[in-house]
Amino acid sequence: MRLILASSSPYRRQLLERLGLPFSVERPDLDETPLPHETPEALALRLSEAKALKIARHHPGALVIGSDQAADFEGHPIGKPGNFERARAQLQQFSGKQVVFHSALCVTDGMRTDTRSVPTECLFRTLNNAQIEHYLRREQPFDTAGSAKAEGLGIALMESMRSDDPTAIIGLPLIALARMLRSFGVNPLTHGWPLGPDL
Repeated sequence: MRLILASSSPYRRQLLERLGLPFSVERPDLDETPLPHETPEALALRLSEAKALKIARHHPGALVIGSDQAADFEGHPIGKPGNFERARAQLQQFSGKQVVFHSALCVTDGMRTDTRSVPTECLFRTLNNAQIEHYLRREQPFDTAGSAKAEGLGIALMESMRSDDPTAIIGLPLIALARMLRSFGVNPLTHGWPLGPDL
């Protein structure tokens, strides 16, 4: 059984490498525009599933992982800023407030599909413009949802962070993913090939 990560994110690839499983990577190239009235969590779930299913259609018998993350600020989805000005505006908006990052996962073998979302509640520190601009110049987090690159200096933006899965904020919740992979017969602790459903 081949394992494929349906993603263009180098951060997700690096996180999946932690599990020690052989895998390949394919870019799903989807339109990630939110649907009208779509909640941030629903957006992340929809896109993670769409990514996995798109790649799975081209690889029968493979096990495909899709993932997506959406930031939820006061009920509105916040995406990747794309440039310095939009990133600065996002962080100015978040200063002293809570943002929930929904990290969604989908695992499919083409016949069965499992999806779930892992939230991370982040309370941002009260930030001034000099702090925001220093962070943006150093990290350039323009490809990161909500501009919060928590694997780097972005962690210093936070007053507190709460989640059941410590890698969820980076974009790939490994505790949840390992659990989902085990349900498909792949156990990272034994390199997964093969295993009984109870192990």
